[in-house]
Amino acid sequence: MPKYVMWGSYCENVVEKRAPYRQAHLDRLTVLKQEGSLVTLGPTQDLTKVFGVYEAPDEATARRLVEEDPYWQHGIWTDYDLKEWIQAF
Repeated sequence: MPKYVMWGSYCENVVEKRAPYRQAHLDRLTVLKQEGSLVTLGPTQDLTKVFGVYEAPDEATARRLVEEDPYWQHGIWTDYDLKEWIQAF
């Protein structure tokens, strides 16, 4: 199945603003990981960017996986770029 790399940005004051949505976000990631739709996801050390790898049959599905996340829906992630990735190793 194709893999998609996602790079996104966090809002200002992310630690405070994400608090109400953090548990729903983490619970959803756990489900996606168990289902095989999520390979990995996490923030950069400085909490300005998010990086993730999703497995999905097509780009539209991968975008839906990103956009259904509570962090996207509540403006914690402010933008993202998604590219199909060829895993060489």
